[in-house]
Amino acid sequence: MTAILPYFSAGLLLGLSGGLAPGPLLTLVASETLRYGAAAGVRVALAPLLTDAPIILATLLVLRPLADRPAPLALLHLGGGLYLGWLAFEGLRFQGADLSPAPASGSLWRGVIANFLNPSPYLFWLTVGAPTVLAAWQEGWAAATVFIATFYALLVGSKVLLALGMGRSRRALHSRGYRIVMRSLGGMLLVYALLFLCQGWRLLASPPV
Repeated sequence: MTAILPYFSAGLLLGLSGGLAPGPLLTLVASETLRYGAAAGVRVALAPLLTDAPIILATLLVLRPLADRPAPLALLHLGGGLYLGWLAFEGLRFQGADLSPAPASGSLWRGVIANFLNPSPYLFWLTVGAPTVLAAWQEGWAAATVFIATFYALLVGSKVLLALGMGRSRRALHSRGYRIVMRSLGGMLLVYALLFLCQGWRLLASPPV
């Protein structure tokens, strides 16, 4: 139990900070909740449960040996920036609330694509997550399991609670205020898109080491 406690604490801290940190997925959770309701936001919040297993494997098997080569991360940043730019365009041109039910899988797969193309999970697992799991595994499989389970419970759970909270006030928004919120979210996504594109270009333009 003493060996597990540090990894339980690390899972709590990293999961909660990652779940509440401003970023593309959190913005998309808010956007989908306001557009389609709490259920759509919850589906976006669940996206890491579908995307992160291959991300972790890619980090361990591919990205770690290529950590000194900027091209793979550059392409990831550029792809994520283009997709986020498209999402931002949708938000910026938003004209009014659509209170009809969202397609069953639309919000979930938008979250899956956004998270899969977001460099942050790759960078997290490359620099923090994978080393922590490997260190926990030295203490036994239980420590590694506790870290991963706690991390994802807080990472996903915090976003689910945000979607549920925003969903309660969704219908109370006035039409003009609703448009302002949606366009503001689109603007935030545009900022992330530009940051990712700039970072990708910077990595491509950097001279080889």
